[in-house]
Amino acid sequence: MHRLWIGSALILGLIGIGIGSYLFFFSSGSGSLPDGVTRGGQSIASLETTNAADRPEKTFALTAEEKEWTIEEKESVEAWTYNGTVPGQELRVEQGDFVQVDLTNNLDVPVTIHWHGVNLANNMDGVPGLTQDAVQPGESFTYKFVAEDAGTYWYHSHQHSSKQVDKGLYGPLVIEDPEENGDYDVEETLMLDEWPVHQAKDGPASRQGMMESRRSGDGEADTKDLYDTFTVNGKAGEAIDPLEMEQGETARLRLVNAGFQQHQLAFPEGSAEVIAVDGEKTSSSGDSSANIVEIAPGERIDVAYTKQDQTPVFLGEPGDNEKARDMRIPVLPEGTSRSEAAMASPETETTARGADQSTDTILFDQVPEPDVSYTMDLSMGMDMGGGGMSFQINGRTFPDTPPIQVQDGDIVKVEIENNGSMNHPMHLHGHDFQIQSKDGTTLEQPGVKDLVHVKPGESYTIYFEANNQGEWLFHCHDNNHAELGMSTIVDYDSVYSPYDLGGDADNHPS
Repeated sequence: MHRLWIGSALILGLIGIGIGSYLFFFSSGSGSLPDGVTRGGQSIASLETTNAADRPEKTFALTAEEKEWTIEEKESVEAWTYNGTVPGQELRVEQGDFVQVDLTNNLDVPVTIHWHGVNLANNMDGVPGLTQDAVQPGESFTYKFVAEDAGTYWYHSHQHSSKQVDKGLYGPLVIEDPEENGDYDVEETLMLDEWPVHQAKDGPASRQGMMESRRSGDGEADTKDLYDTFTVNGKAGEAIDPLEMEQGETARLRLVNAGFQQHQLAFPEGSAEVIAVDGEKTSSSGDSSANIVEIAPGERIDVAYTKQDQTPVFLGEPGDNEKARDMRIPVLPEGTSRSEAAMASPETETTARGADQSTDTILFDQVPEPDVSYTMDLSMGMDMGGGGMSFQINGRTFPDTPPIQVQDGDIVKVEIENNGSMNHPMHLHGHDFQIQSKDGTTLEQPGVKDLVHVKPGESYTIYFEANNQGEWLFHCHDNNHAELGMSTIVDYDSVYSPYDLGGDADNHPS
């Protein structure tokens, strides 16, 4: 189970806010509030700064800057980067370290850093307009947190994410478990993404793609319409660095989907085992072997891959279309070349999804009695103001979506239903949740995650404990969908946020 850093101070909050007053609060700053609505508790601005105490310290500097980035030979894009590369610098620390990251913004737009999957103090979560003001051009901000839980994580801007993450503002964060050092012959972090290299991305989603999704039943159709090139660690096709492995060696592959489209990686039959999802070790009693690993936007899946022979092979996206051919990782024993490698094509395809994995640690031994119950109806609709499509939670778009209102210590039950025609990877900040049932059937071996990929017609029931006070985003991690409204807030009743959406800082959390 993750051990949350909470500290002695209370963090962020609102009291008794309905849908209308919720919108008013985030647009009104320090002005008056509607009758009956008050600001209680402690402002995030007065919180104590996290300190290192007697923990080992790891310090990093990240600079947001523009860079022409080469994706493959003769193909480049104007990227926004941390420290000039896509992905940004890998931040590798050990469990228990005190981590300090100094962000400097050399772009001409505001940015932030969100520590995806890391349970930390709310004022370090990096969500503009909710937990901080966005970092302005030429300014800096320092993030501080304790690396409590070993696993695979990542960082990315949460300011106008549908554009900034799309343009490359992301990187990997690995929190090592010292007891696992030396368990694998090879270790590699592989960040998957997609780019509009040969076309212009016109807005966060296309109406044509949405309509195609409805007609075809393909929950990815809208996102597929936006991108023409797949990448691994910022490179495509022959520019992807090979894995150098010999027969009998085992690699830990830390897969991170930084894009907005689900991806699949095919492995030779019997060579791969899912060993962790969203930073949680998978249960040895569950079926964690697969030929194809499917990874949703925002999700992290760790795979132990064993090289079965000396034959060079490609691991990558199944299929033979141009985009699939972009995302192929060569595995080359000494003395072999990329030109000799063939795509892994298992005879019998078994697909592993993150949401289907049981984990060693669970939050609740039995189905708990909830203090708070919330139904999250995911759907599409029309944006009456803009005249286009929108993505809704309970018939509303952010910031007008109804919040999940909790008190510290509450057990929270959320029933998530996808009544639309597109996939929605729903990610909760600041907490882990237990997936207790799928499509109305209780799982015998539940799993703990911070993201659940809900496909059209699917439903999940999740539980979590409200044990990390603050104002926490719960949103679709296809950030194109979040941009068009699919976000809400887990709102603790004893704390409040002094920050505004929009305003002088141009805070834009979607």
